[in-house]
Amino acid sequence: MTEKTPHAGGPARVARRFPAAGVIIDLDGTLVDTAADLAAAVNAMLADLGRQDLPVEQVARYVGKGAEVLVHRALTGTPDGRVSPGEFEPAMRAFLAHYQRENGRHARLYPGVREGLEAMRAKALRLAVVTNKPAAFTGPLLAMTEVAEFFELVVSGDTVARKKPDPLPMLHVCERFGLPPQRMVAIGDSMNDALAARAAGIAVMTVPYGYNEGRDVRSLDVDAIVPTLFDASMLIDPA
Repeated sequence: MTEKTPHAGGPARVARRFPAAGVIIDLDGTLVDTAADLAAAVNAMLADLGRQDLPVEQVARYVGKGAEVLVHRALTGTPDGRVSPGEFEPAMRAFLAHYQRENGRHARLYPGVREGLEAMRAKALRLAVVTNKPAAFTGPLLAMTEVAEFFELVVSGDTVARKKPDPLPMLHVCERFGLPPQRMVAIGDSMNDALAARAAGIAVMTVPYGYNEGRDVRSLDVDAIVPTLFDASMLIDPA
């Protein structure tokens, strides 16, 4: 699988060491660049409604809080906009149908992802994905990008009752792994990951190249900003 070059810019701060037995990793914007797939599905939905396309960069800024929020944002053109149920429901059905076709077609692993996962596996760390993406798309995407084998557990946006930034998905991983939050590390690209990890009591690192809703990751309350997943793996000490 061809890997995509991350956005320019290095880490904002030097990281400490992270003793851990398990690692929670975000999907879109951390493991995989999915902006082109999401934009294709969004724009096909908008075309069905007789609306104009949105640039890929704008769609990328709308990613992070799940498919429902993405659709609302695309329909209103604002991060906090919401449309009526009568407008939302057919648009959501159209988006899901189009994304079923587009999911994984243009997705690429970011540089350092496979090397980072291999390094974590070599350290016998237990790995989980926590994403706000619906389960119907999560498994196929992990398979198409050839990283599914690394993960013991996958928690999607509809696996538990609440999504990130709520801590519930991360606490669900802790429960399933039988590990306290203090023995886990989370790695993501956005405010959702940082807030969820902090609320769960889990140390958190972010990468600088993802979809933080247009915000600079240096503004986030995190323990480290690392250039790649491989750099993150080098900071984790099995414990």
